[in-house]
Amino acid sequence: MKIKAQKSIKNAKNVIVLAEKKSDIKFLPCEKVIPFMKKGFDKEDVQFVKTPKHYMYVVNVKKMDLEQIRKAAHKIHTEVKNEVEIAVHGASDDKLQAFIEGIYLSDYQFLKYFSDKDKKKNKLTTIKVAGILQEKINEFKSVIESTLWARTLVNEPVSYLDAPRLAMEIQKKRVNDGLKIKVLHKKEIEELRMGGLLAVNKGSEIPPTFTIMEWKPKNAKNKKPIVLVGKGVVYDTGGLSLKPTPHSMDLMKSDMGGAAMMAATMDAVSKNNLPVYVIALIPATDNRPGKTAYAPGDVIEMFDGTTVEVLNTDAEGRMILADAIAYADKYKPEVIIDAATLTGAAVRAIGTKAAIVMGNADKKYFKQLEKSGCKTHERVVKFPFWDEWKDELKSDIADMKNLGGGNAGMITAGKFLEHFAKQPYIHIDIAGPAFLEAPEDYKGKGATGFGVRLMYDFLKNI
Repeated sequence: MKIKAQKSIKNAKNVIVLAEKKSDIKFLPCEKVIPFMKKGFDKEDVQFVKTPKHYMYVVNVKKMDLEQIRKAAHKIHTEVKNEVEIAVHGASDDKLQAFIEGIYLSDYQFLKYFSDKDKKKNKLTTIKVAGILQEKINEFKSVIESTLWARTLVNEPVSYLDAPRLAMEIQKKRVNDGLKIKVLHKKEIEELRMGGLLAVNKGSEIPPTFTIMEWKPKNAKNKKPIVLVGKGVVYDTGGLSLKPTPHSMDLMKSDMGGAAMMAATMDAVSKNNLPVYVIALIPATDNRPGKTAYAPGDVIEMFDGTTVEVLNTDAEGRMILADAIAYADKYKPEVIIDAATLTGAAVRAIGTKAAIVMGNADKKYFKQLEKSGCKTHERVVKFPFWDEWKDELKSDIADMKNLGGGNAGMITAGKFLEHFAKQPYIHIDIAGPAFLEAPEDYKGKGATGFGVRLMYDFLKNI
């Protein structure tokens, strides 16, 4: 879809007016003003206005928060096609951005594998915005497009998107030469002795990858980098601790949602030349019960020398993340932030409406994550992170085990990962909101691209 700025409303049949007060629409040559009641609209929120040239949707954004505006945009998206023009009358940049997010994200479709994809394709082709600079539109657009790329990565089946292909897709997406990308393959991973990543990969015939993305502009405001780590389990059977299929293994192409989130964040950061020094680390593999698969009871030596007793091969995400988090220490970062579809416990705790965050970093980082989460509606809920949970990770035969007790699994997973972080650390469990089994407004069905807009806003403002 195209988005462009223009000076004024011109010839589109469908026009959307973002109005802060009723007087903002007095200029319209109205034939008739009709409350727009379709699909749950409140008559005070959106009105349908017929003029000699246009069909207008007048959105009263004054009393609407940003998420209500996104949802209004989603509903309007179901009514329009071809080209729409947006007139901004008193609406703030944040409200305009929310509306564009709502309509653009609603237009996403993953049609690659349909034989009749052309017939199924949405009809909206162009959004034109009057009264705003193209540079601002470009920023909105780039972040949304990065979010949509994350959705596509997650929606792709492992028959296409294995670990080497994920690394290749990340390399192909680079549009700014300032974004440095290096891919380590199996031999290099073995030389680094990344025992966690290699152990999870043992049951697969497809080799692992470890992708390093670095954005270090000359005008970066931070000397020490912020290191992002994304879980890249491109498909998770559970390994020898095999998952059931319904509502579990059948959804596990989504287990690399953290990798997609962090890679797409780097894409948005580089496209918009954010003055921030950021590195992303993406360990990737599938987890299968092959002939040589690692087994419950095994002891694995990790990248940093820690020995881990494996009690469940389905607790694999923390094994590959641990190596990447330990590797991050070489950069001496100001903070390490990982994102992962890590635990069912997180979903059971708060469902799909937010991600869980925890960690030992300074409270300023959590405050900004919460603020960015509220703005983007990619909300985070901070959980306690007391050291008492470490006791549940004690092993009888190794330094630690990869599984805690029967309760608070999302926290014991975080405490496991904290062990490998020698710098301030934040863990984000996105298992709930990363992938939806039923359609939900502009988020759609399947991959949501959760976290890209959150992390971009966080990095822009921290």
